[in-house]
Amino acid sequence: MKYVDEYRDPAAAKALLATIEAQAAKLDRPIAVMEICGGHTHTIYRHGLEHLLPESIELIHGPGCPVCVIPMGRVDDAMWLARQPGVILTTFGDMMRVPGSAGQSLLDVRAAGADVRFVYSPLDALKIAQQNPEAEVVFFAVGFETTAPSTAVTLERARIENVTNFSVFSNHVTIEPPLRAIVNGGQTRVDAFIGPGHVAAVIGTDAFEFLPGEFNLPVVVTGFEPLDILQAIAMIGEQFVSGDVAIGKASVGNQYARVVRPVGNKAALALMGRTFTLRETFEWRGLGWIPKSGLGISPAYSAWDAEAKFAVPGVRVEDPAACECGAVLTGRIKPWECQVFGTACTPATPIGTCMVSPEGACAAYYNFGRIDRTTAQAVAIQD
Repeated sequence: MKYVDEYRDPAAAKALLATIEAQAAKLDRPIAVMEICGGHTHTIYRHGLEHLLPESIELIHGPGCPVCVIPMGRVDDAMWLARQPGVILTTFGDMMRVPGSAGQSLLDVRAAGADVRFVYSPLDALKIAQQNPEAEVVFFAVGFETTAPSTAVTLERARIENVTNFSVFSNHVTIEPPLRAIVNGGQTRVDAFIGPGHVAAVIGTDAFEFLPGEFNLPVVVTGFEPLDILQAIAMIGEQFVSGDVAIGKASVGNQYARVVRPVGNKAALALMGRTFTLRETFEWRGLGWIPKSGLGISPAYSAWDAEAKFAVPGVRVEDPAACECGAVLTGRIKPWECQVFGTACTPATPIGTCMVSPEGACAAYYNFGRIDRTTAQAVAIQD
């Protein structure tokens, strides 16, 4: 396939849906499939895929939106950094709108006079530091293993070029610990996972072997177009109807073989290993404190670690009582089941992170999800 339209072909979609329907008829019970990545959630809602599937196959939403999982206290810490004299705080655009504990965001801090700038990559932040040697430039870094390599490259560049007025406030996280927390927590029934294609491009499909190996849960690493997701669901269904799951032989499938390899990107992993170190513990929205789940800056790069350079307060606050973003992130509820969804909490007036990021389940459903099953089936997956 060369063109995106080929990944949205209605005839191919109908053929895959027929396969899934046939598989569903053979299931001895309904199955719940968690899509880990917020990009998958966006595709599912935008194209109405959840309404096209048999009712015995339920899609639930996982903790794969990098903005959504950042706890409110870390946002408060970023705002504290932005308010320090002589600091230019830089970050990705969607982090600018995430509310902190006082209901303010980095956009509000900027409006009050702080120098807060959004950038498209951490290398842009490094360039700002080189152009403003009198200022301390901090990059507010977020994301899973997908974005961590670009931060690692920037740290290495800062070291090589000796850019001493640049530092990183690292909020990078890793994908395995929250999945273990969800499976071990027992609050959400998950029978299989749609694996995150972009994360797997870095860490490889082998990194997900613990799910079938320890828990007998199928995983299919998947691309981000509608046909990708439907094919992944069919690959998951095959593991159930073939009897592999029943005899304890679930496995990791690779639907995204055009991008992902079993061992991932060795060069990126090696660079991350030099520039980052696993924190003893890190706080997640909805999941609390998870050991060995966050990436701090390694001691060899401490000169570029904002938490070593500044006395960051380390604020820890609870989410607003009305916000159920944590329950959405762990698949315990659907977005529309939150009591403030679409009323007090909208993309224009977000209370929680799930309504801020375009990868957030609440924002995706608010923007694209108001399609009933009959309408979705009529329009299939055409734009």
